[in-house]
Amino acid sequence: MREVKLDLHYTGLILGLFMAVMHALWSIMVYFGWAKGILDWVYGLHFMSNPFKMMAFSWGNALWLVLFTFIAGYVMGWIFAFIWNRIRK
Repeated sequence: MREVKLDLHYTGLILGLFMAVMHALWSIMVYFGWAKGILDWVYGLHFMSNPFKMMAFSWGNALWLVLFTFIAGYVMGWIFAFIWNRIRK
């Protein structure tokens, strides 16, 4: 079997971008007022009621959310690739 080595930076970018896009989509759903309905539906699938109240949309909060999740995703991707490369040696 061929040894697969992950690039730390590239893996971090991919996971960071994935998380940022997912949270950007969430921000769009909040902006259009769709988020509460989706949360209610997901909780209902689990036989639960939604305990959360939606706050008013804020461009600043949306930007921070996307930026923070990109950074967190990058760090998690980098750590994953680092550990993967160490284990696979």
